[in-house]
Amino acid sequence: MSAAAKRKRINHLLIHAGLICFAAACVYPLLRIFSVSLRPGDKLFSTDLSLIPAGATFISYARLLGDTMFLRWLWNSLIITLATSFIGVSLASTAAYAFSRFRFPGKKAGMILLLSSQMIPAGMLILPLFLMIMKLKLMNTYLGMIIAYSVSSLPFSIWILKGYYDTIPRSLEEAALVDGTSQVGAFWRIILPLTTPALSIAFLFNFTTAWNEYLVARVVLFSAKQYTWTLGLFELQGQYITQWGMFAAGSMLVTIPVLCVFLYSSKWLISGLTLGSVKG
Repeated sequence: MSAAAKRKRINHLLIHAGLICFAAACVYPLLRIFSVSLRPGDKLFSTDLSLIPAGATFISYARLLGDTMFLRWLWNSLIITLATSFIGVSLASTAAYAFSRFRFPGKKAGMILLLSSQMIPAGMLILPLFLMIMKLKLMNTYLGMIIAYSVSSLPFSIWILKGYYDTIPRSLEEAALVDGTSQVGAFWRIILPLTTPALSIAFLFNFTTAWNEYLVARVVLFSAKQYTWTLGLFELQGQYITQWGMFAAGSMLVTIPVLCVFLYSSKWLISGLTLGSVKG
């Protein structure tokens, strides 16, 4: 084996070793949470580091699903998150197309304004969102949460899709227009199918942002039946005692929807890394 081949092999081994260490560092906290969720009530504060504790039991899961409104909280989060994701992607896809393809007064200023809005800390947006939702009389409702989440995630989604639209040759639309297709038809039949990878990225961003959000939900929702899972799990933290077993069990269960969405959209995410990098 030549010296160059040896160096290449060593480099590959080092890269793979680094990736394995990074993956282990990411997975290990989840394994620890799962371990805590399996511990009996008298061993929650044990210093045992085994992933499957002695006397492992699913009692925390049973208590969480049977003694609390966790399934209702999960359902609330799912409705709000899916609605936010679909509405956000729908609005962003058309707005980004307009910024990418048309010339109109205030185009550059609009893009700068959208980018500037992402520099504002999330905490500073709570009061304006609260006042807006209160004026619309949508406090403690699904619609109020959907509007708040859609507004906050829309600028970033527009930037993602606008950059992707710029990589699609205009000749594709021009050919469709010559064949008699309208501008809307060209967007719907030609551009939108080609933008599937970027749409999946925007959808995943909207989904994870709305799914994990806490601050806005704390301000807008005040009824336990309307709680999202972030608020619901917080209720397990008391002044003198915290249900750590149930808390860990809930933390594991709420990762399942996000994992399913990510696995389902992974094929488009991977293709987006290649298609979005080539400009025709």
